[in-house]
Order: sequence, then C-alpha cells, then structure tokens
Amino acid sequence: MLKKILVSQPRPTSDKSPYFDIANEYGVELVFRPFIKVEGLTAKEFRQQKVNLLSYTAIVFTSKHAIDHFFTLAKEMRVTIPETMKYFCVAETIALYIQKYVQYRKRKVFYGTTGKIADLVPLMVKHKSERYLVPMSDVGISNVQEMLDSKKLDHTECVMYRTVSDDFTPEEVAAFDYDMLIFFSPAGIDALTKNFPDFVQGDIRIAAFGPATAKEVTDRGLRLDLKAPSPEFPSMTGALRDYLKRSNS
Repeated sequence: MLKKILVSQPRPTSDKSPYFDIANEYGVELVFRPFIKVEGLTAKEFRQQKVNLLSYTAIVFTSKHAIDHFFTLAKEMRVTIPETMKYFCVAETIALYIQKYVQYRKRKVFYGTTGKIADLVPLMVKHKSERYLVPMSDVGISNVQEMLDSKKLDHTECVMYRTVSDDFTPEEVAAFDYDMLIFFSPAGIDALTKNFPDFVQGDIRIAAFGPATAKEVTDRGLRLDLKAPSPEFPSMTGALRDYLKRSNS
C-alpha cells in the first residue's frame, strides 16, 4: 500500500489540481519536490557562441524559460531589442507571457496551437524571409535544427539556459522515505542517481512520464512500475489514480 509519493515537479498553483483530488481520495501524502532546475547562462558564457542578437529579425520561443533567459541576457549585455522584432511561440500562453518584457502586439507575435515546435513550423514558413533565432536549453537542439533545415529557413539555435540537478540537502536525504517516485524527464532520473549514488530501489515504485523518461529508468537498471501516457491514460494523474485504485484497494 502506498502512503507517501514524491512528485518531481513544482507544487501546482491551483487548488483544483487532480493531484489534490487523488491525495484526498486515496489518503496518500503527495510531496512536490523537483529533482532538476533551470539555470541561465551568464553573458560571458553566451558570448562564446558568437551569436549577435541584433542579427535576427524573429525569435522562436518554445517555453517561458526561453523568454526569461532571452530578455535577461539581452539586458545583461545591454542589447536593446528593436520594436520591429517578431516573436514566434509554440503556444498562446507562451506568447502572452512575452508581455512581461515587451508590449504585446498581434502583428509581431505569432503562435501555434499544440505547444509543439513542429506545428509552429508551417507558420514560420509563411514568413520565410525572416532570420530566426531559437533560444534553447542544452538538450534537444539537433532535432530543431533538422526540422528547420528541411524547410530551408534561415535560422540559428543557441543555448541560453541549461537543466541542472536541484541537489537535496542532508536533511532531505535523511528523510527520504517515499513509497513511489514520479519522474517527468530523463534529467530527473540522472539527478536521482547523482543525489543518491547508493540508491537501492527495493519496494519503492517508480513512475515515468514519456518514453524517453521510461527508457532512462530501465537503462539505469531500475524497475519501472508505472508508465504514462498510454491510450487509456494520457496523463500521469489518470495513470496514478488507476494505479492507486488497484494497489491501495
């Protein structure tokens, strides 16, 4: 029977999160503690890539992290982004987030509907004359390069932030007594082994969201007890609810 579950994500901001319904319904304690965090590059580190922000006419944003670190670096390097700059975002929520830094004008902000860059590309193709800059993390750049190359777009990818382990304190290590760990990225699994080099799974269940995360679990020689998404359960909360229904009944 599971009593205490660690979810390796920030605590939901809304009280209406399905996680809280699950906790009440099955009497389990959910602890939200990310294993990883995003860290921006310094201006000195970024300059080593020899990317001039003013050489581009459009910026492609795949996340709010990308927006934060783009404008933070621009400010640190004393670069004034021209009002003519166009912004292409993978989703409307990310497009609206730009308002934190610049005045939002629909004629220069474009966005996709699915949150995936592949579905933003057709919109970028309609603006083929733009010179695109794609700020990204230190993982996944090659896939984006290939996608934009195939459409013969003028583009440059650059690293502006990276994913690093959010190290556990000695007190957290001592109090590590969970019945299940839920991960959402391969980097989370890597951080687990970094924080707990002598980790022995034993009866601890491990859940993974996404095929890459699931593969990382098994590649590390760990047992994968719950995998999502699936045709039946497209979300981790749905899969977790079903798992608890079977294991805690």
